[in-house]
Amino acid sequence: MESLSRALEISLETDGAFDPTVMSLVNYWGFGYGGRDEVKKPNEKVLDSLLSLVGYKKIGIMTKNDTICIFKEKTGVQLDLSASAKGHGVDLVASLIASKGIENYLVEIGGECVASGVNDAGNPWIIGINKPQKDAAIDEIQFPINLSEKALATSGNYRNFYESGEITYAHTINPVTGYALPSDILSASIIANDCLTADAFATACMVLGLEKSKKLINENPELEACFIYANADKSDFGYYMTDGFKERVDTSQFKFEQ
Repeated sequence: MESLSRALEISLETDGAFDPTVMSLVNYWGFGYGGRDEVKKPNEKVLDSLLSLVGYKKIGIMTKNDTICIFKEKTGVQLDLSASAKGHGVDLVASLIASKGIENYLVEIGGECVASGVNDAGNPWIIGINKPQKDAAIDEIQFPINLSEKALATSGNYRNFYESGEITYAHTINPVTGYALPSDILSASIIANDCLTADAFATACMVLGLEKSKKLINENPELEACFIYANADKSDFGYYMTDGFKERVDTSQFKFEQ
């Protein structure tokens, strides 16, 4: 319940860029539980029909005494918490470890992390941000980041995607348009106080694109962010980092978007 409740709060905070009711669209584009049935040519009528089932305001939670009720506006509305539940899982494991009196730990599940204290060498925990290229190895690092007493999540469309002709369809679905078209952000890394929040906001930024994401993050002082994107001629990466994110990396190697 906590996972869904917080997901709905973040949906409101991101004006629907993050939306846990996106499941029907995820399945349509072949990234859901129905298997990889790739779309060659989008059917606008089908998409319009599916969009009528998407919208975080179509889901509600009621509590009375010890009873919790989740209700939905339409029968076909489906939930997909995969863009935040993994982060929540990291939070729960970290909370369990901390409850045992352990102060130095790193919890990581699929790239989502919570770090506390220092590593066994007495140094800050170091997390690698993956190189956001389709042909990059899974252990190919773009840059390292120091992380302690915070959570970090990174989202990108460079691993889970397919191509139809010259069009790339990616697993991050826009809940507003219904399309699976990547934005201009290649990789979004978010630092937050908890990993569920970091995970969900990273997804929202992948949907919104660079300019709207900068505005979103700047309006949320508890968040820090790094956005990696292709430069104008696509010959190299461009970077946008908040000041708090810059403090955790060696910035001498970067050319920043201001």
